[in-house]
Amino acid sequence: MQTDIDPRSLIGRKAFDRDGNKIGTIDEVYLDDATGVPEWAAVRTGLFSRDAFVPLEPSDLADDGLHVPYERALIKDAPDFGVGRHLSPEQEVQLYHHYGIALPPPPAADRDFGTIAGHDD
Repeated sequence: MQTDIDPRSLIGRKAFDRDGNKIGTIDEVYLDDATGVPEWAAVRTGLFSRDAFVPLEPSDLADDGLHVPYERALIKDAPDFGVGRHLSPEQEVQLYHHYGIALPPPPAADRDFGTIAGHDD
């Protein structure tokens, strides 16, 4: 998915499964803590008024909404963590496992920590 899109523009858009069936409407967008890049969307499925978390990568954004490359049943069975709260690292791992997505590499260590600019010690 494009990473330069304003996550607020996703709220209220429709989401579709890999077969083009409507899943629901996007309620929330969650950003990666380290990069600030949109990573997950909470989609109101209508089933018992619950939200299903879907990955924004490798999803595609089109004029009609967000197209998620997963089956409807898998999406509806995604862990429900509620909306409006921060996703913990453990919850994100559960979502990665649920969708069979490889975990992203940890952020690179800041090797310049403690050095003074302009000094080559």
